[in-house]
Amino acid sequence: MINLSFPIKFVFNITTFSNDFTATDASGKTVAFVKQKLFKFKEDVSVFENETKTNILFKINADKWIDFSTAYNFSDPGGKSLGKVARKGWASIWKAKYELIDQHQKLQYHIREENAWVKVMDGVLGQIPILSIFTGYLFNPSYIVTNLDNKIVVRLKKEASFFGRKFEVSKLTDIDQDDEQRILLGLMMMILLERRKG
Repeated sequence: MINLSFPIKFVFNITTFSNDFTATDASGKTVAFVKQKLFKFKEDVSVFENETKTNILFKINADKWIDFSTAYNFSDPGGKSLGKVARKGWASIWKAKYELIDQHQKLQYHIREENAWVKVMDGVLGQIPILSIFTGYLFNPSYIVTNLDNKIVVRLKKEASFFGRKFEVSKLTDIDQDDEQRILLGLMMMILLERRKG
């Protein structure tokens, strides 16, 4: 995932049992295909070059069994660590909060939900038969990535769609390529977790 043209779109596949989605750039070109293995005690996610799944770009693995404070490690195909995203424990129950940490184990960015009430209403109405089909059009949470100076660098927003399957990542300021890649991996893992929560 280099020389990316933003915005990046994440579109979940609703015709398979797997939790997977395709990432495309502003021109519509596929930049990644993300597939989460099911029935695993620890999260195991593969990021492929495209839907053919012949060329793996990255792996994302949980450092422990499902937990409120699990960290998800990014690595290249050779196993080299590229950083990780960590959920902020109990603080994430009400409003999603994550930390992005670089390959040297230093905190780089924060990811947080902009408005927790949007997710609450989405979750409540999502439990009501028939209405649940339309919540993807009514409630669209967004998440921001901020640097250590609290400046917003990237925003991920759920788009109006059936079953809440479309998301858009916008870059709001210049960031270097390594950070761009790490942020995208963090958002990919985060949206897999948050979408599952409702």
